[in-house]
Amino acid sequence: MAYIQLLINLVAFVAILWVVNVRIPMNATVRKVANVVVVVIAIPFVLGAFGFFGPISW
Repeated sequence: MAYIQLLINLVAFVAILWVVNVRIPMNATVRKVANVVVVVIAIPFVLGAFGFFGPISW
């Protein structure tokens, strides 16, 4: 079940990133920074799902 939740979260991250990249006009540098921020936020969720980190709580 955790893998299905991980897949849903990753699809949501990618969909939000795609919408931001396509629909919001912005400078290329700002776009790259936004992409990096989303990837950096997504990495702990993926690593946590595979057991490399403990549960992530905000």
